[in-house]
Amino acid sequence: MQAQKLIYDGSFEGLLTAIFVVYEERIPNAEIVEERFYEPDFFAETNHIYTDETKAARVWDKLKQFPQFSATVYRSFLTELREKEWYILKAIQYVLKTKNDKDYGHPAVLKLAQWTKQIGREKHRMEAFVRFKRTKDDLYIALVATDFNVLPLIAKHFKNRYADQQFVIVDHKRNYGIYYDLKSISFVTLDFDANNLKDGLHEEEQYYDEMWQDYFISTGIKSRINKKLHQQHVPKRYWKYLNEKNPL
Repeated sequence: MQAQKLIYDGSFEGLLTAIFVVYEERIPNAEIVEERFYEPDFFAETNHIYTDETKAARVWDKLKQFPQFSATVYRSFLTELREKEWYILKAIQYVLKTKNDKDYGHPAVLKLAQWTKQIGREKHRMEAFVRFKRTKDDLYIALVATDFNVLPLIAKHFKNRYADQQFVIVDHKRNYGIYYDLKSISFVTLDFDANNLKDGLHEEEQYYDEMWQDYFISTGIKSRINKKLHQQHVPKRYWKYLNEKNPL
């Protein structure tokens, strides 16, 4: 049987709305596709899904009966992988039917668990390696370009850790960021040119970088350097965030 393609806007609420439609219309062979990945198919039946917060909330309320699994669903969505919708739908259908959210013998449940571990590692590393720069306006800014879309997962950590300073963490790979105004976190859309940042930095930042690099070099003992072990703990793709490795 030809799959019916449900095209949604790429938001998490949009995905949940599409899942609601699958149940509401009892679609036996649904394929949920993010709009940006949709490729027209002359022979396929398509249905453009408009995000409905009420329908999305009803699905989410069902999933919250399984707290660990619902968190896994959300984190899997944040991987942004093209096949995520298929696995998320199949896992949800299985869990809601069997009430067993820890059956890792089911391929979709296992896949979501694997993705959750991967994005969890990315989250923890970003929390450890993100470095802020102070601007002339006393705003602290950090630039990232993460493998997965982890900004929603790290917002609470940085709000708690830097509660006394205004900051913004910009994911320039996705053109948005999280902004903290000393009261709350908000998500902001940005058209950001990283090349212009240096001119806007506070004059002290250059000296901080130099001092940190000097400290890093002076405390390193060449005979004890284990590059292989070092890269296991601090993979090269994260060096661009560290002052001592890649100063702005």
